[in-house]
Amino acid sequence: MIDDNEKKKVKLDKKTALAKAEHYCAYQERAQQEIRDKLYEWGLWSDDVENIISELIQTNFLNEERFTEAYVSGKFKIKRWGKIKIKQGLKLKRIPDKMIQRALNGIDYDEYLNAILVAAQKKAPLIKENDAFKRKFKLISYLMSKGFEKDLIIDVLKTSDLV
Repeated sequence: MIDDNEKKKVKLDKKTALAKAEHYCAYQERAQQEIRDKLYEWGLWSDDVENIISELIQTNFLNEERFTEAYVSGKFKIKRWGKIKIKQGLKLKRIPDKMIQRALNGIDYDEYLNAILVAAQKKAPLIKENDAFKRKFKLISYLMSKGFEKDLIIDVLKTSDLV
């Protein structure tokens, strides 16, 4: 019986790894760091890893800017995350700050404020707290955990009369 620690690491040759990496990138947008980690996982050496990444960039399978825009769009429109949480996620994927900022600037301001309002409207009735101050604190904490900025949350709550 072989347990997980004793399993042989799969060692791929450069050509096979490139084909596999192309398929991996074609399936979904990826960050360079994700590909790099995957290639090392497949047992390639650093020279081969960097060569494959260069090849993927040249053939447009890997485009960090396209990945960043897709990530921001998906996390905001589908998951309803705020900019702070999205930025943290991109930093974990080692995306450059300028690229993150450019992609975050693509989020429509009014749509962003509306996302805060909608999240607040959904959460407010679920907070079981009699003290108005504590209720407001819990709502603000919840919205901050979704990645929204505190000053924007307070502005939205003031204009909406939710708390």
